Amino acid sequence: NQTFVTEFIILGFPSLKKLYPFLFLLFLFIYVFTVTGNIIIFITVLTNYKLQIPMFYLLNHLSAMEIWYTSVIVPKMLSTFVANSRAISFKNCMTQLYLFSSLGASECYLLTAMAYDRYLAICNPLHYSSKMTNTTSHQLASVAWIGGFISPILPVALICKLVFCGPNQVNYFYCDAQPLLKLSCSSTRFTEAAISMLATGLIFSSFLLTVLSYIFIISTILRISSAIGRKKAFSTCASHLTVVMIYYGTITAMYMQPMSKFSLDINKALSLLYTVVTPMLNPIIYSLRNKEMKESVKKLFKRI
Repeated sequence: NQTFVTEFIILGFPSLKKLYPFLFLLFLFIYVFTVTGNIIIFITVLTNYKLQIPMFYLLNHLSAMEIWYTSVIVPKMLSTFVANSRAISFKNCMTQLYLFSSLGASECYLLTAMAYDRYLAICNPLHYSSKMTNTTSHQLASVAWIGGFISPILPVALICKLVFCGPNQVNYFYCDAQPLLKLSCSSTRFTEAAISMLATGLIFSSFLLTVLSYIFIISTILRISSAIGRKKAFSTCASHLTVVMIYYGTITAMYMQPMSKFSLDINKALSLLYTVVTPMLNPIIYSLRNKEMKESVKKLFKRI
């Protein structure tokens, strides 16, 4: 093992030190809201038999991913605002990098599966129940989780093999690939190229399949003669489409270009969007834009 650094120091947002008390309260509120909102969606789907359909089954997996996804990042980030020690061991840093990357990849796959579900529901409604069975939705969710946790094994392994001999200050709010590559004492050209290629392949393939699904969906909706019918058809996929646009918009800007061309300040802002803000927006989007979910959440609160 050629790694000389045994721990890293997470700097967080050193230029905003005076705002740390405010930032702590802000991100704590966002984190609690995110976890609570996704738990409410999860419980609502589990306890309402009307929502026991593939679309909401996949949504439950998305909510679970969002809870773990944000929990891997935010608690450590919150500690940088209040703790004197911001150290994280090399092993824990690599673990955080792997879990964060795995959950991000799993979400890409799951959003693609949800787009396929909406494609079948709108473009092939007569065959939807036979093609999108409970077994099929279970298989799609399983593939998303397994595929997501397999995808980052090589990139994380390559980073683990890099030589870190100092400095050990990570100018970021979590252990991400780019700031770690900047700290390495060895050549990172091959590792950077491999990570960029794998990330681009994952994001592009998932995004392409999602876009193709929506091309067929929009084409089908436009052929519906009734305005009410078009509105109803579009409302079934509006929530998912909104989430896809927010999610892919930020991660595309982050990972589909060479890492060396981005400043860390820009990356921090983009990372905050898809690690903190997007998971918070998902419960709001699905609760407000989906009539069935909104009514079910209201019934849940009435029962409580």
